[in-house]
Amino acid sequence: MKHGDFTALAKQYVNRPGYSVDVLKALMSHTGANKADFGMAADVGAGTGKLTEMLAALGLQGYAVEPNDAMREEAVRLNNTINRFRWMHGFAEDTGLEDNAVNWVFMASSFHWTDKKVALNEFHRILGEGGFFTALWNPRDIGRSEQHQHIESIVQHYVPDLKRVSSGLSSNMSGVEEDLVQTGQFGRMIFMEAPHTVQMTKERYMNAWRSVNDIQVQAGPERFERILDEIDRYLGDIDTIDVPYKTRAWTVQAL
Repeated sequence: MKHGDFTALAKQYVNRPGYSVDVLKALMSHTGANKADFGMAADVGAGTGKLTEMLAALGLQGYAVEPNDAMREEAVRLNNTINRFRWMHGFAEDTGLEDNAVNWVFMASSFHWTDKKVALNEFHRILGEGGFFTALWNPRDIGRSEQHQHIESIVQHYVPDLKRVSSGLSSNMSGVEEDLVQTGQFGRMIFMEAPHTVQMTKERYMNAWRSVNDIQVQAGPERFERILDEIDRYLGDIDTIDVPYKTRAWTVQAL
């Protein structure tokens, strides 16, 4: 497995949590997407449609752009976007969309994988005048739970030099504000975050770990299986687990 290659993880992505509905609704109010005539949106790097599904449920429509065939095929198989989003092969740097095609671009837990300057140029091209770009992440909010702090200590024990690529935590996100305005094409930045909790079965929780790319790559197959085994033993025979998350979203407007 390589950093950023999610081919082998597509089947596990269904186990991942959604994002904070409170943040999404607040952003819809900010952008005007809660109005019937708002126009189209694009979820770029859409994966298997975890965010796309939520956007469709909130009334948005548009395009889901995903470069990985396995992820996109799994999204189409799941068919959770209620036919409101057209699935397309494309990249953040080359979406395949027409000029001024959409009024809002999203990248959910994926902007860090891009060539940011090229991606921002592409987003500015496909956005209509005054359109918006939102980069958001959904890190575990382990500070709210002793249980999850212990689980994190298990990971750190096996991979003491772990460098998270995509966690979305404050410690990983220095410079994101500068990244978003570096091309001079975007301004009026706002930041929103909100905690939320997802209740999972133990099976889903363990499979959600199996969908994490950067830890698997750095741990290697053997150490990663040891991590999972120790987490499994720690959780014991519980049926469900409350997993704390914090959606963090940066939104800028095209100038």
